This record gives sequence, C-alpha cells and structure tokens, in this order.
Amino acid sequence: MQLKNDESRYGVVAQLFHWTIVVLIIVQFVLASRADELPRGIAKIQVLAQHKSFGITILGLTLLRLIWRWLNPVPAEPADIPRWQRIAARISHIGLYALLLITPVVGWLMSSARNFPVSWFGLVTLPDFIAPSKAAYELLHETHQALALTLFSLALLHVAAALKHHFIDKDNVLRRMLPVKLQQNTDRPR
Repeated sequence: MQLKNDESRYGVVAQLFHWTIVVLIIVQFVLASRADELPRGIAKIQVLAQHKSFGITILGLTLLRLIWRWLNPVPAEPADIPRWQRIAARISHIGLYALLLITPVVGWLMSSARNFPVSWFGLVTLPDFIAPSKAAYELLHETHQALALTLFSLALLHVAAALKHHFIDKDNVLRRMLPVKLQQNTDRPR
C-alpha cells in the first residue's frame, strides 16, 4: 500500500480524497432531494444543516486534495491517448475542482443571505460573508442549483470517460484510481 502517487497509480491518500468526495457528493444530492420534499419545519432544517455540513466538508477535502495533488504529481497517462482526449480530461478535471470549490461557497453565501447560520456538524459556526438580502438569496439559490446540476453532469461525464477507458480502450486510466489492483487486460484494441 503506497501513500504517494507513483508513475502508474494514485497513492492511498489521493484515492481516499477522491472516493470520499465521490461518496459525499452522492450524499449531498440525496440530502438536497430529501430537503426539497419536506415541508417547512424542524425536519427540513435538520436535513439542510447536514447538507451544509457535508458541503463544508467537501470544500475542505477539495482544498486538501488540491494541496496533495500539487505535492504529488499524478501518474502518467497511457502514451497512446489522443491529444483531444488529454485536453478534454484536463478541462473536465479543472471544471470538477472548480465546481467542488465554488458550489459549497455559493451555498454558504446563500445561507448568509437568508440569515441562516452555517455550522459544521454543530461544532463550529462559520461566519457570514454577506448581509441578509432576499434578492441576493434568490440569485445565489438559483446559482447554487445550477452549479450543483453542472457538477452532477460533469461527474457523470467523468464516470463515462473512466468506464470507456476501462471497457473499450482497455487501458490503465481507471485502474490508477481504484483502491484494489485489477489485472490489466492485455487484449487492448489499437
């Protein structure tokens, strides 16, 4: 078990960041859907408080993941990946990181504009960055929803690309991030 990335695989730390954030994003969409279905009241407030806490967790983990990525270069891509796919992968990764940072910040600002505190699992109450404002809240709410939908869509594209690399291209792209080592298929199409 290697902590750091090497030439062929991501290390345990990078994998832990990646898969934890994946699980938390799924949790976020479940909590947001659940909150939307609930009437106003204490149950809805509790679900939204969890949603905010996990959002702040995603923000923190993403910052740590970016620091770790900066300190540990990523494994090399297979040499025969076309240039357009390398560019698309780079753009989609930048987009994912940007959305993982911006979406929770916009949610935090939205809560501030609504004059609802943001606390991290009831342990720490985070400061408000803007004054309460109905107009700001409405704009930030729409923006937060659009960002979340964009994040979901880009994440699905990311999954589709990883599966394409694994099942069609039969290369090492997906295997590099899996916590278990799968046997490399030597019958790669060219």
